[in-house]
Amino acid sequence: PQALSLPPCQALDSLFFCFNGKPLCDSTTIQNSQIGPLSTLVLRLRLRGGGGDGGATGAESRDCYLNMYAEKKPDKIDPNEQRLSKWLNCALSNEPLKHPVVVDLLGNIFNKMALVEALITKKLPKAFGHIKGLKDMISVELSSIPGFQCPITGLEFNGKYKFFALRTCGHVLSAKALKEVKSSACLVCHKDFLESDKIVINGNDEEVTLLRERMHEEKAKLKEKKGKKMKNGEAGAIGQEGVCLDSSRLSGTKHEGNGKFANGGAVVKAATNGPSIGSAKRFKAADMAPANATKEVYASIFTSSKKSDFKETFTCRSLPLGRN
Repeated sequence: PQALSLPPCQALDSLFFCFNGKPLCDSTTIQNSQIGPLSTLVLRLRLRGGGGDGGATGAESRDCYLNMYAEKKPDKIDPNEQRLSKWLNCALSNEPLKHPVVVDLLGNIFNKMALVEALITKKLPKAFGHIKGLKDMISVELSSIPGFQCPITGLEFNGKYKFFALRTCGHVLSAKALKEVKSSACLVCHKDFLESDKIVINGNDEEVTLLRERMHEEKAKLKEKKGKKMKNGEAGAIGQEGVCLDSSRLSGTKHEGNGKFANGGAVVKAATNGPSIGSAKRFKAADMAPANATKEVYASIFTSSKKSDFKETFTCRSLPLGRN
């Protein structure tokens, strides 16, 4: 047999004994190692370096592999399925879209019946808390679900392309159609719309943030308008009270110059401390009679004229004396 040649400095450090496949320490003696007679010791050579090359290091065991593959990893969601589910299902009930379909001011798409039911039962999630009623819903025109295509470009409504919903008419058009055909009117019904009337359907985070800011601005303007209407209503009520006070001249009230007025024979003090309105007589039709007309006859046309004192008979109470 060939002799093993080793460097003199590494002769002892590079060798070790193995018994039954297990390495023995250099300080182990035969008496302490419980090695029986006629046992076989294997002399092995220590190899310097190694590791990181994919080879065995002696630390692996069968349990390591079993534990590694025994752990249940979460199932990977197909991104295509997730995208289709977002565009073809209701954002609230996750059921397939069916007519009627609505879009909120942030671009989420819903089945109208599911959304209305959630509002009535007050079971709407916090994520959709900005929806308070029908005024926050926009009915959209989707001719066929699934399979809807842009009526201008023919692009499919499946999440691969950007789509807009127009608030003025509810038609859904692709961004490509609105970009290629630059018009301020709907390309389907030719109804005018503004840039703020375009709502991105299922937009990204930046687009949703812009829609949310626009929604808050519109609500703030609406509150401001309501506040102005309330103030104008109060001012109108005060003005009407002033008109009522002035209109007392045309009523059955007679004003006196000393700040008192009489109505039905009763004398009441004036409500204000200011100067009195002045004496004003009750309007009488006889005073406005034409020149050639009799005052009594002319005054009988109006309800405010004085009635004649007629007496009724027992035989015919409906016909006063002097008129039969």
